[in-house]
Amino acid sequence: MDTINLVETFSEFKEFKNIDRETMMRILEDVFHNLLIKNYGEEAKFDIIVNIDNGDFEIWHYREIVEDGAVEDENLQISFSEAIKVEPDFEVGEDFSEQVGLKDFGRREILAIRQNLVSKILEYEKDNIYKKYKEKVGDIVTGEVYQV
Repeated sequence: MDTINLVETFSEFKEFKNIDRETMMRILEDVFHNLLIKNYGEEAKFDIIVNIDNGDFEIWHYREIVEDGAVEDENLQISFSEAIKVEPDFEVGEDFSEQVGLKDFGRREILAIRQNLVSKILEYEKDNIYKKYKEKVGDIVTGEVYQV
């Protein structure tokens, strides 16, 4: 996968948006999980790995190895002949894992990821503001209105 260093991005979010790394990691996993379900279906098996300490981001797609010609769904299965091209030690019935890169997504999908990420972050910010002021119902506070 094209390397993405997310450490700087996470620190920017923490500084400007008041979102901690763990929450940002969960939001990022959720956005990619939804996109993968949309592209590959509900049954497809994926691992989304976000390492918040060093900023690594990986997506792994798991498929079952089946006999040649017995592939019913390419998102769930891979033929034996295709699997042994990658590693000759594979056997029928094993799980085949391959890394999915950002270059495997199209332009529209990347824009959808971006839009979903922005909307999830805004939703998280609104929830935080609501929780902060929910406790102050009945109290008199002063403030400035910037937008109505």
